[in-house]
Amino acid sequence: MLIDFRTHDDAGVYQWAAGPALVQTVDFFTPIVDDPYVYGQIAAANALSDVYAMGGQPLTALAVAGFPKEQLDLSVISAIFRGGFDKLREAGVALLGGHTVQDQEIKFGYAVTGSVDPARILANSGARPGDALILTKPLGTGIVGTAIKFKRAPDAVVEFAVASMRMLNKLAAEAMALVPEVHACTDITGFGLLGHATEMAKASRVTLQIDAAEVPILNGVLELVGKNSSGGLATNRSHFHGGVTLSSSLPSELADVLYDPQTSGGLLVAVASEEATTLVETLKKAGVAATRMGAILPAGTTPVVVR
Repeated sequence: MLIDFRTHDDAGVYQWAAGPALVQTVDFFTPIVDDPYVYGQIAAANALSDVYAMGGQPLTALAVAGFPKEQLDLSVISAIFRGGFDKLREAGVALLGGHTVQDQEIKFGYAVTGSVDPARILANSGARPGDALILTKPLGTGIVGTAIKFKRAPDAVVEFAVASMRMLNKLAAEAMALVPEVHACTDITGFGLLGHATEMAKASRVTLQIDAAEVPILNGVLELVGKNSSGGLATNRSHFHGGVTLSSSLPSELADVLYDPQTSGGLLVAVASEEATTLVETLKKAGVAATRMGAILPAGTTPVVVR
């Protein structure tokens, strides 16, 4: 076992006797958008992301789903599965089968198996002092998801968020593979930026310094924060705030976005500072809106500092 639950990484890694290592993960969740086809696509992109975050290549998937026995049109179930399948096909991943149970609340996702070079695993624990921090997607999908549930999300904001969540991290992972000095990576999902940054800092025994003004945020999200903070956001703040130092001048709305749990978020990448510009340019050429938004410092009094 090369990587397991102890480092809070995105997926486990098992070394075969020869050849690439096995990388496995599972992820599923309740609907975040109204459109069943789009929900299926987002669920697939989200599940595949963990393998990309490890520097791996997803190969196969098994669907994991729960649907109510009654009061749900079969066309809805079909659209969810079709959306997920189309996104798997875009990623070049084979769907082998899956398992469905009866559940009063809709749930959908995948168990994903991939391969990774044992010498090129991008674990949480690889960040080094002097590295630059790069984020490949804007934040705010949790806030938008909450606003969607209560019909408070403007169409344009929903469009931005859905486009981000449907986007595979495949292109970002392929771009990272071209830069040898990428040292660590994690995808930003349920723990939010500050939660996942904390896990990386602790595993690497460093401090992550985040420049709040450089953090990319979905258009229109800051205006939605006040009335659309999810329970997950409050949980993240409660769990991680002891390890985070926030600038006294940081607006409360921006702090909320940094704690906001993400669905199918981007990759947080630690790369040698001298290669940061190369990586950002490579990502942008691949169509990924990458942003340099922080640095790795020697371990300090708290794992994460936001200035």
